[in-house]
Amino acid sequence: MKRTTILFVFILASMGVFAQKGKVTAALNFKDTGKLDKAVEAINEAIDANNPKAVEGSLNWPRTWEVRGEIYQAIFQSKDAAVKKLSDDPLTVAYESYKKAIALDEKNRFGNSIKIKLTLLIGDLTNQAVTAFNEEKYSQALTSFEQILDIEQTPVYKGVENSVDTVIIFNAGLAAYNAENYDKAINYYKKAAEYKYNGARTYQLISSSYLAKKDTTGALATLKDGFSSYPDNSAILVDMINIYLNANKVDEAMKYLELAINQDPQNSSFYFAQGTLYDKLEKPEDAAKSYEKAIELKPDYFDAYYNLGALYYNKGVKQVDVANAVPSNQPEKYEEEKAKADAEFAKAVPYMEKAHEINPKDRFTMESLKTLYYRLKMTEKNEAIIEELKNAE
Repeated sequence: MKRTTILFVFILASMGVFAQKGKVTAALNFKDTGKLDKAVEAINEAIDANNPKAVEGSLNWPRTWEVRGEIYQAIFQSKDAAVKKLSDDPLTVAYESYKKAIALDEKNRFGNSIKIKLTLLIGDLTNQAVTAFNEEKYSQALTSFEQILDIEQTPVYKGVENSVDTVIIFNAGLAAYNAENYDKAINYYKKAAEYKYNGARTYQLISSSYLAKKDTTGALATLKDGFSSYPDNSAILVDMINIYLNANKVDEAMKYLELAINQDPQNSSFYFAQGTLYDKLEKPEDAAKSYEKAIELKPDYFDAYYNLGALYYNKGVKQVDVANAVPSNQPEKYEEEKAKADAEFAKAVPYMEKAHEINPKDRFTMESLKTLYYRLKMTEKNEAIIEELKNAE
């Protein structure tokens, strides 16, 4: 009689286990028939850690968690607003559910079906990431991209595809950067650079991430690495030059600017930058040649015309100081030095006038012309530019 009792208890216990696994089947049926609220309710009962029958039966059964993943993916895919309210982040729940299924599936009995689910999940996560990025929800996009990368590294999925997803790695970097998570951005961009993804541009993005952290040392080191890998890329050179300029390291900037000009001798902006550097080094003749070259390559280069005019204007101002330093008992010498100043001012006029022609609304140009016309006693032009300034107010 005791044996019969024991067997009876065992049968009851087994029935309880099967009953809980029946909850998983019920949840799947509800999902397949579109009753996702019922599916969630059933699967929650199957994973209820406070229910001894669930603990004995469905809680640690890999299939339970696989089905849970399917249900939450279906919630994400649903167009029904009421269904959408069932979960704030259904794909993360699905992702965690599949991971749990893999961890429990020690004998790999469900491996093949989980591989398929993971592939489908990557598609959903990619769509979610792109949508979030476009809506400027960059942290959410980053989370989705990272979940994709994590899935792709799981042994189960790598059996399907064992390649490196450089597109997702790079996009994770973009999302991290826009989310102002610069350390993660650097990490992902560096991984992309290892696989030469997006070429020199990736090094520029790494550098930008360092600069966002105010780490100019890291930014420069990155650009130098990028230049080593892509020595023909002028954009990297420009970034290096700008960093050196901002740090007032004119000699270093000039060295890389000369390299940039050698690579792209038809780039007018390089000659303009060279002119500004020569200005800083107080080499006006060299600066003038660089500005003239920039104008030769780009005849409507407003900044080059303006800077060239300003260069001669500033030379005139310095010569006025020389004239004013002449002793009062040397009027002829004074007039001689003053004439030299006027000659420099006269050189400035055509360049300032051309700058004004290109950009007639720029007040700095008009103010400069007003001063030049006044000094050179160009009365009619002075009156005209004064009128323009009044109309521009």
